[in-house]
Amino acid sequence: MARNNQLPKHLLVLRTSAMGDVAMLPHALRALCAAYPDLKVTVATQAMFKPFFRGLNVDFLEVKVKAEHHSVVGMWRLAREARKLGVDAVADVHDVLRSRAFALSMRLHGIRVATIRKSRLAKKQAIGSGGDFEPLTHSVVRYSDTFRRLGFRFEDPQPATKPCWENPMGEKKGLWIGFAPFSAHAGKTYPEAQSRALVALLAARYDRIFIHGGGGAEQQFAEEMEATYPNVTALFGKVRFAGEMEVMAAEDCIVSMDSMAMHMASLTATPVVSIWGATHPNMGFLGWGVDPKCLLQANMACRPCSVFGAKPCRYGDYPCMKAITPEMVVAKIEEVVR
Repeated sequence: MARNNQLPKHLLVLRTSAMGDVAMLPHALRALCAAYPDLKVTVATQAMFKPFFRGLNVDFLEVKVKAEHHSVVGMWRLAREARKLGVDAVADVHDVLRSRAFALSMRLHGIRVATIRKSRLAKKQAIGSGGDFEPLTHSVVRYSDTFRRLGFRFEDPQPATKPCWENPMGEKKGLWIGFAPFSAHAGKTYPEAQSRALVALLAARYDRIFIHGGGGAEQQFAEEMEATYPNVTALFGKVRFAGEMEVMAAEDCIVSMDSMAMHMASLTATPVVSIWGATHPNMGFLGWGVDPKCLLQANMACRPCSVFGAKPCRYGDYPCMKAITPEMVVAKIEEVVR
């Protein structure tokens, strides 16, 4: 229990990256705020992540990670801004050098701090195990446990419910399927040839297909598919970030890698067919509420080859991803939407 049996009245929660990790945070905050409706919560994060917290009664403290808050000194400056808000407790759910500098500054001014426990050693030991390891604690539970160390008591969050948002793509007719084949790392990206084949299968079977992704090569691929199939829409450039989530909420299913799209879908209660290659869902990063029966992954002794998928493949071409055929993906979608 908190010191002197006094629960915090104004909690600051700090998490600035990565996008998928920030997208998991609203689940834990939803449960906390439901249990403590009078608690004031300020989320310290990048401005672009605000749409993740739609529907939650939280305030924001913008962290400009590429500007004045980039350095350790910048984080001390951010801590000074936080203290002016009247914050009386901090949950550091990031635990990196900059967040530690922020936490230290707050502690030196008598403000309680709880820091996430990431179990880095357990994750390292799971690498190359072939998936033969006990599932590690989910990130959403780790976030919740960080709040509990400040004295709060509440159950782990339930999966999100479907939001009542107006989608920017017009009236919905038939089945809408999302496809997000991209990731920051090759070991978590669906191979291009298979992506092309999958889009062809989806376009022939379902009413509308939306390709989620970013700019550059991702945009080029999506726009090529849009030009090829009349019922395929490349979303990048057509909607803003919040609008993409609104489209996702209207989709009947989305095919995603171990990437941000999976966690965005979790926030909108959209069913996910989740493809895993270099990483593994037992590491604790599966989308919150994603049905384990909807996972597709190869049984290979080298998996997972890294925690986040950044390590080069020992075989050079990620056979773990190539093993998941477009036909397997379509069959799994059929199970979901049937």
